[in-house]
Amino acid sequence: MTRIIMHGCNGAMGRTITDIVSQDPDAEIVAGIDINLSVENNYPVFQSIAECPVEADVIIDFASPKAMDALLDYAVEKQVPAVLCTTGLTEEQLEHIKEASTKVAILKSANMSLGINTLMKLLQDAVKVFGNAGFDVEIVEKHHNQKKDAPSGTALALADSINEAMDHQYEYIYDRSQRMEKRDKKELGLSAVRGGTIVGEHEVIFAGIDEVIEFKHTAYSKAVFAKGAVSAAKFLKGKGAGYYNMSDVIDANMSNDEK
Repeated sequence: MTRIIMHGCNGAMGRTITDIVSQDPDAEIVAGIDINLSVENNYPVFQSIAECPVEADVIIDFASPKAMDALLDYAVEKQVPAVLCTTGLTEEQLEHIKEASTKVAILKSANMSLGINTLMKLLQDAVKVFGNAGFDVEIVEKHHNQKKDAPSGTALALADSINEAMDHQYEYIYDRSQRMEKRDKKELGLSAVRGGTIVGEHEVIFAGIDEVIEFKHTAYSKAVFAKGAVSAAKFLKGKGAGYYNMSDVIDANMSNDEK
């Protein structure tokens, strides 16, 4: 049984994870953290993580960047591993996360979907073929009209996985409206669309001469991210200090399937 503290329990993702865990015999939410106490839960809820006295195996974080520093301090002090899903963090907070990971297990991912993280692995193989053959690379992401950051953290993570495989040859281009020049071969374009209730759509385009190859992932509900977060929590339980990601979860699942 994996005992979970749900950080941001009364937000949209927190509620989705609560529902999923309630049907999972191998996991249990033992406490929640949220500034909104108006929602009824079947576990105790505290307004700040510093107030939480409940013992747990792992924290799942889908809260506000404003709460990140207190969460990391708590994780280190109590030696509770943390799955970090909050986006829009500052450079200082990212450094704080790296520092915390030297003292406690931290898993951070811009997208908790197993599909997206498998796609990242596939793209690293694909770009070694298409990038070296002179194909242009573009990423188009679409999200609902309430999303504040652009491009999405997932789009940047996809770009980073591609760039890493190519020894960081690409320059990210976010806006061509002021660029009166042809496309450079080492550009990696990122475009953002915001509208309606689109949960999340990411398309990676390799455009060559007379042929185009597209990789696309579509999320139809927040449940795909919630399921990934719960899988990550189970993986992180009992892990020693270190900086983990969803690739580690996928590799562990594959190893278990082979046994």
